[in-house]
This record gives sequence, structure tokens and C-alpha cells, in this order.
Amino acid sequence: MRISKKILATSTIIVSALALAACGNQSASQKKKQVLNWSETTQLSTQDPSLATDTTSFQALLNTGDGLYRLDKNNKPRLSLAKSVKTSKGGRVYDFVLRKNAKWSNGDPLTAKDFVYSYQRTVTPATKSQMAFYLYQIKNAQAINSGKKKPSTLGVTAPSKYHLHIELTRPLSYFKNLLAWPLFFPQDQKVVQKYGKLYGTQAKYTVSSGPFTLTKWTGNNKTWTLAKNKNYWDAKNVKLDRVNEQVSESTTTSYNLFQAGKADETGLTGQQVAANKNKAGYHARLSSAIRRLELNQNKVKAFKDLKIRQAFSYAINRQQLANNILKDGSIPAKGFVPSGMGTNPKTGAQFENDAYVKSGVSYDLNKAKSLLQQGYKETGIKSIKVTLLASDDDSSKQTAEFLQSQLDRLPNVNISVQNIPFTQLISRQTTGNYEITIKNWQAVFGDPINFLDVFQKGSSYLNNGWNNNQFNKLLDQSENVYGNSPVKRWSRLVAAEKILMRDQGTIPLVQVAHPQLLKTDVKNVSFNPTGVPYDFKNVYFN
Repeated sequence: MRISKKILATSTIIVSALALAACGNQSASQKKKQVLNWSETTQLSTQDPSLATDTTSFQALLNTGDGLYRLDKNNKPRLSLAKSVKTSKGGRVYDFVLRKNAKWSNGDPLTAKDFVYSYQRTVTPATKSQMAFYLYQIKNAQAINSGKKKPSTLGVTAPSKYHLHIELTRPLSYFKNLLAWPLFFPQDQKVVQKYGKLYGTQAKYTVSSGPFTLTKWTGNNKTWTLAKNKNYWDAKNVKLDRVNEQVSESTTTSYNLFQAGKADETGLTGQQVAANKNKAGYHARLSSAIRRLELNQNKVKAFKDLKIRQAFSYAINRQQLANNILKDGSIPAKGFVPSGMGTNPKTGAQFENDAYVKSGVSYDLNKAKSLLQQGYKETGIKSIKVTLLASDDDSSKQTAEFLQSQLDRLPNVNISVQNIPFTQLISRQTTGNYEITIKNWQAVFGDPINFLDVFQKGSSYLNNGWNNNQFNKLLDQSENVYGNSPVKRWSRLVAAEKILMRDQGTIPLVQVAHPQLLKTDVKNVSFNPTGVPYDFKNVYFN
């Protein structure tokens, strides 16, 4: 049968149009599908790598930056901006050869000098980096940070454009993990000096070395976007076009967005966990993070008394907080150092079990009342009236209200609660401007020292007035005397944790869980319980 040219032409046009429409729809679908809508519970506080202290800021820095190493899906460090490395002098010296195709998002070449500048800037006293102590294992870093030596003497140099030389004070088993953390990422000197104090305060005052660039962040808004960085050296393996981030202090908001198909992920609390824990896409997400109650001895004289500190601790039913209030998979803390922080090199026992001090985390209201009365007698104080400072997210509010109800049962103790935005909370905690407060500490790497050195004398995080010379001595020995003797080092760390708990230098509450509901078509999401939680580099929609 013969088909007329007119019909054939018409058919061809229709088929072509359908094909184009299909292609257009497919393209739009693909484009839409590679956009991840993610929720956060707190705002960004900064995007200056030297000044960041909170998880949300570090997560954005991880995704807009890159390091000599980057953690893989199993949270193992793999070379990233460096293409090769040689170690010498028993693991004290690292020589990296950088990738020549690495660029900043503004087109500037990324070279070894960017690492030198970044590390020197972090340890320079004028920068006021609270995280500078993490670089103390680098030659002269501590002396520079204390103003005793010039930044130029730091044991990080650039012998040539793509050769980076790092000299440590001693071998460090977890150094590669540190190098995969944003504090150790490079910084573009030209950009930092151009923006000055504005650097890292808004998206337009940042520059990226990693998979994404930060956009739509004005410094205090609750939404921002991570857009694919076309100048990233490994851009071909980045599948997402962008990540839209939205802050929801209440999981009710993010959960409703998830249910409505407007979010691909949501955190869960309380009844939401119970309703979803058997569904596909539910993840428990127990992290190596501790939520604790901090008593400020510098602001409240009563807290200088050990019995009063112990009374506050004994008055808190951690089991009830975890199981009846939070109901999110968080577990009662066994100490300040959580699970996942390493095992005894001789016996294989977990650190939190070796260092467990029952009295430091037990509940006994009668004992609490008795200790408080003894403390009152010792100090001459007759009552304690303080304000509990906490963030304004759901979990923090619940915890604060619970602590208020628990502590108000103590004789002549009156607790009021003040919930403030997270960025304000960080600022006040940093300056020690609180009477009592709820703090979270998240691990960066899986070693007890990552927690214990928070309370070592000289730590920028130690602002509650607690100090113990024996504790300080044990930590110094663990790192500077027995750093290469695992068994002896372990015993010092265990002893230090026991001192912290027996002296109630802090009041651990729970090991934090972040239960999550994630759409099943979102692939390659890996959770890091001992560091920055999420790296979006390899995430994609199936």
C-alpha cells in the first residue's frame, strides 16, 4: 500500500514533536530529579573554615570545599586534592603532590600555597580560631597560636607550586582523617584578604574548592542552596545539580514537607519515630555526639562546689529523658566520651566501658537532695536561681523543659529556661555568657582525645571554670609522652575521663541520635557518625 507524502510528512512532524516533547520532559525530569531538598535544624553561623564550630556550618564547608583527603562511603580517607603522598621520619613528615587541574570556583588555580595560607591563618592568634588546637600536632603550631613564634615558622611549606610539605611533632594515627575535615581545607588568600571581616559571612563572600558552591545565603536566612561547582576537579562525578537547604527548627515542619513531597529527607522525633521506624527509608543515625549540661563556675559561685555539681547530676533521670521525652533513639550517656571512640588495644573493650564512672551519670533524687544540702552548708549558699540557655529547636526545647522539671525538685533551686536561635546560642556559649546551658559535642575522628581535650587547660572551649591539674597532666602524657605506646596512652585517657566524671566537670545527658526518613530513590547517602554527617558529592537520584 502506498502512503502519500503529505500523510508521511504529517506523521513525521507528529512523531518528531512527540520525540522532542519526550526529550524535553525527560530533560526536565532529570533536571528536577537531580535536585535534592534537604532539611537542617539550625542556621549557618559562618562559612569561614577557621571560625566554624558547629555541625551545620561544617557540613556546608565540607560540600563546598575539598581537602588533601576526602572520606569515602565507608568513611575512610582517600586522596582528593592530592594525587599522591609520601611519608617519612616514622610518620612525622608528609609530602603531597597536588592535582594540577584543581581550581577555585572563581577560576583561580589551587596550589600548595593555599594550604600553607589556610593553616597559618587558623593558628594566627588574631584570627581567634576556637579550633586552632587541632593543628597543634603540626610543628610550631601551638607556639604560634600562643604568640611565641611567627606564623611563617609553621611546619607547613610549599617547596613548589604543587608540592606541599607538612611536618608533625609526632606520628599521628588519625592525621589523614583530620586532613579530610574542613578545618584543614585550603583557603584562597586573595579572596580572604579582599573581603576581610566579611569573608564567610554571606554566600557572596565565599569561594569554593569542592563539589558545590554556596548561593542564596545572606548570613541570617533559613534557606540556602549548594549549586554544582563546574570548576571542581572531579565535577564529572558529581551528579546533583543542586541541594536546596531549609532550616526547620521543628521536625513537624520538615516532616510535613516530606509528606507533601517537597522535601527528600526529614529528621524525626518522638511519635514520628514510632510511626516510621519500620518503613523503608527510615535510618536510626546514632552519632558519636554527646549532649550535656554545662554549669558555669565563672558565673555562679555555687557551682564551684563539687557536692552541688554532683547534686545537679544525680537529679537528672537520663533514661527518662532518652526514652520518654526525646524518644528518637538517643541513649543515656555513660560518660562524656560516647561509643565509637575506639577500643582498648590490649583487651578490645570499648572506651566508654573502660572509663565508666557510674556516679557521674546516675539518677538518685534523694542522694541529690542530700548532696545539695551538704553543698549549701559548705558554701553558706541557701538557694540557686539560674537561667538555662538552650537553642530553639524542638529537641533542645524538650531537653530544656525536662531539665527544668528535674532540677526544680531540688531544695531552693529555681530554673528558668531561655530558648534562643542557634547562632546566638553559639556566640554566647563561646564567650561564656551563660549560667547553665545545653551543649552538644560532635566527634571529628574516632579517638577519645577528640572529646577529652575540650576540658584540657588552654582549650578555647573550656569556659565553664573547671580545671584539674591531674586531668591536664594525663592528657599531656597521652599525646606527648605515650603517643606511640597505645596501651599506656589508652590508660591515661581512661584515667582522665574518670577524673572528669568523678569531679563532675560536666554533666553528660545522652548520646545523640538523629533519626531520619529519606526517600528511597535518593542513593549514595552515607552517614558519618564521627565527623561531618553528610557529604553530598556522590549522592544521586535513581
